[in-house]
Amino acid sequence: MKVIASTLRKGNVVDIDGKLYVVLTAQNIHPGKGTPVTQLDMRRISDGVKVSERYRTTEQVERAFVEDREHTFLYEDGEGFHFMNPETYEQVAVPEDIIGDQKAYLQEGMAVMLSTHNGVPIAIELPARVTLEITETEPVVKGQTASSSYKPAMLSNGVRTLVPPHITAGTRVVIMTEDGSYVERAKD
Repeated sequence: MKVIASTLRKGNVVDIDGKLYVVLTAQNIHPGKGTPVTQLDMRRISDGVKVSERYRTTEQVERAFVEDREHTFLYEDGEGFHFMNPETYEQVAVPEDIIGDQKAYLQEGMAVMLSTHNGVPIAIELPARVTLEITETEPVVKGQTASSSYKPAMLSNGVRTLVPPHITAGTRVVIMTEDGSYVERAKD
């Protein structure tokens, strides 16, 4: 389906010369003189190559039909990461390069949004926040409570983050999956 370049947003999938690209950033630029353009930074799905393209804002771009469905993460093995469609109980194996850095935050039974094109998984979206346990952190230093200083901590998934001084090892905390930053102490 053809769409105008200026309507493309982050996460959209486009078909250029028979190859699929996922849009990483889309920016509409309106110079004082000349034609307004849309700057697209994209990643080719087949091999992960990043591409930057410029289109006139009124130019037509082929948008690929992508199906977004909720899936549940089951397990990881040599084939990749296995997900199940909760409605049909159909299982899908997703290669590691599609999951990328997000694999550290995948937890058994986690509901994720899986994008497929013609039955082939092309992108995955994790929940915005996950709850993890702090495995190790520096002890609290008295008198440091006034400043808003954060201290380094190791999460149960092996990722390092910064937490407030009052958080100790064994505390469950909520972390943003996008950048691994601390949000709050878990309420469970």
